Amino acid sequence: MKGLKKIRQEKNLNQLKVALDLNISREALSHYENGKRSPDIEMLLKLSDYFSVSIDYLIRGKEYGEK
Repeated sequence: MKGLKKIRQEKNLNQLKVALDLNISREALSHYENGKRSPDIEMLLKLSDYFSVSIDYLIRGKEYGEK
């Protein structure tokens, strides 16, 4: 999930704040960011809404069609 860590840092949010807001553990968020675990579709939707970015951005670090 290349874009997740990137967008979190761009918005100056720490992992604990995001995790608490999304009702997950900080460790789970860290695993998502580092590719050790993949979020389910429901969590992808929550993350997408939370950061106001596409799921594609969260996964790839860029929008669909962007080179």
